[in-house]
Formats: sequence, C-alpha cells, structure tokens
Amino acid sequence: MKIIDADNQKKWDKFVTSHADANFLHSWAWGDFHEARGKKVVRRIALDKDDNIVAAYVGQVETAKRGTYMAIAGGPIMDWSKKALREAIFADIREQAKAANCVFVRIRPQIEETPKNRELFKSLGLKPAPIYLSVEYAGILDLNKTEEEILAGAAQGLRRKIRKAEKNEITVSTSTDPKDIHEFYQIELETAKRHGFVEFSESFLTKQFEAFAKYDEVKLYTAKLGDEILAQNFMIFYGNEASYHYGVSTALGTKYSGAPLLHMQAIRDARERGIKRYNFWGITGLDETKHRFYGVSQFKRSFGVEELKYLHAHDMIISPAKYKLDYIIEKTRAKIRHV
Repeated sequence: MKIIDADNQKKWDKFVTSHADANFLHSWAWGDFHEARGKKVVRRIALDKDDNIVAAYVGQVETAKRGTYMAIAGGPIMDWSKKALREAIFADIREQAKAANCVFVRIRPQIEETPKNRELFKSLGLKPAPIYLSVEYAGILDLNKTEEEILAGAAQGLRRKIRKAEKNEITVSTSTDPKDIHEFYQIELETAKRHGFVEFSESFLTKQFEAFAKYDEVKLYTAKLGDEILAQNFMIFYGNEASYHYGVSTALGTKYSGAPLLHMQAIRDARERGIKRYNFWGITGLDETKHRFYGVSQFKRSFGVEELKYLHAHDMIISPAKYKLDYIIEKTRAKIRHV
C-alpha cells in the first residue's frame, strides 16, 4: 500500500460515493471550495498493490491567532475494520499536519457515536475535541420510501402546512446560477437577525455554490407567493445523499410557510437522481427547548426523520504545549455559546 496526493477528481468522487454513508464533506468540490477561500487543501489517497483506492481523506488548513490546525470533516473514507489501513492513514494525517505546521488536527469522522467507536479513536491516540466540527446530530429521511409513505409518516401538522401552501398557490423554482446567491445572502441577513446567529459572508456562500455547481451537485430552491420570496434552500446532491445545507426565510415566510414545499420538491429531485437518503442536518435534543434552533429542529422532525449521531469530533495533538492553550480557549467559548 502507498499513500499519495490525489490528482484525479473523477476517481476520487467515484471512490467516495461508493461508500453509502459518505456525503459532500468529502467530495472533490468541498476541497475546491476551500481552495477558493485561499486555504491549503490536503487530498490524500491510499492505493493497494493494484493501484485501487482503498482510503481517502481531505482536510483544509485553517489559520488562527492561537495556532494553525487542520480540519477533516466527514472522513477519512475507508473500511474502518481494517486496523493496518486506519493506522497508516492516521500516521499519514499526522505527517501532513506536521508539514503544514499544525498544532492539531480536528477530525469528525463519518461513523456513528458509539462506545466502540469512541474507544477506537482513543486507541488511535486522539482525544475528544472541546467543540464540534460540522454537524454531529442529524435528521435523516429514508428515500427508499415512496412520497406517499413519507407523507404518511410525517406529522399531521406538516401535511396540513403542505395542503395550505398548495391552496395559497405558493410556487417553487430552482436555480444553479451562483449569481442568485446574492439574493439568498440578503435574506440570510434577515434570518440571522431574527434567530440570533452569525451569518456567513456572501463570498463564502457564493464560492461554495460555485464549487458544487461545477459538478452539477447543487441547487437553490425558492418558494414564492406571487412575486414575494418566502423561503430559500441551498441543497447539495452528492453520492447517496441530498443535504439540506442552508435555509433562509423572509418575514412574510413566517406567515405563509413555503419551506415544506421546498423540501418536497428537493426530495422528488433527489429521488430522480437515484439518491437514497435526505439529510436535514443539524437538530437539537428533544429536551433542549431553550435552544434557538429548537423550533427548526421540530420542523425537521415533523418529516418523520430518523436521528443520527455522528462520533463527536476528536483532536490529534501535534504540539501539546500550544494545544493546551487552544483547548482552554475553545472550551470556554463553547460554554459561553452553549454549543
């Protein structure tokens, strides 16, 4: 086996999408996006004796005043049952991080939160991170079900909202033009103010949309009442999964809900692509009633989702002395932000 830099997008995506649980966080486009942000991107593949890819990981190097680190979300992609393979991959991650002068590597793998997987990461010499990396608690909808079965399993209130939206003649349109992110961003500013979160920049959103649009893996969905926008969804379609990445709504959208129709249309589009899983992404616990995203989480649950907890992010420590300070700072910030 040898581990080398990846240089072929088609071979990379073919390998990653051959793993049913993989999603866009390990797509080639995800690396393109971070490169467009000016970040150093590390794409590595492990090859067997016949030059077949047996493992892959992508990480971006992030710089901060307290130290440089590498972030690997949704990976590595490999057969985790093979001890020699995972040890070789993690040894390579360590070497790549050292070469990039990283203090640590933060890894949130695409495996479930279980005692066995926690022990596995401990055996690899990693420790639980003080804060999350990407979504760790998600709502998943099985697209093997028919639309009728999905609606039958949805909450009665959601079915009522769908009927009301159809009665109000709310329309849904789609776009793959990055220029339309400008309008999405304007509504995001309004949504962020209403729900109390920090918005992404227009450049960040546009670069991300452009990266996935290049490979026909993204769509912007818009719900309108007449000429007025009610809501928009930024959807990514990759491999076996459709991902509800970002969503925004206007003040009018809180009165005339167009969001259910956006999701139903995205579900239909995903099924046409042969996608088997619809990821609503982040949800909060049922007992977290004071969380600012509790209401959004309940809306996602109304579709009849199954709850999936990914293994919490773990840190590979490269520079112990510098990492100690970073850990204290991030732990304090996590406590203040209630995350």
